[in-house]
Amino acid sequence: MPAVTIRNISDETHRAIKARAAEHGRSAEAEMRAILESAVRPAERLRLGSALSALSREAGLTNADFEALDQARDKTPATPMRFDG
Repeated sequence: MPAVTIRNISDETHRAIKARAAEHGRSAEAEMRAILESAVRPAERLRLGSALSALSREAGLTNADFEALDQARDKTPATPMRFDG
């Protein structure tokens, strides 16, 4: 798992992180992970799989529909592109 070092954090910020961590009952490192996670992966983000699943339910599609599509699709491998003219 990757590790990150954050340098030059002000003393005030470090104290605030430690206080926030204490409020949540976790270490300062765990608190920083939680802060970063919520900043880059918010709970309200669009989740493509969930959105597609909801869309197919609204359209009334079933597993049988998808099996029929899978059987009907062309499974021939694509021909690689050539760049030599």
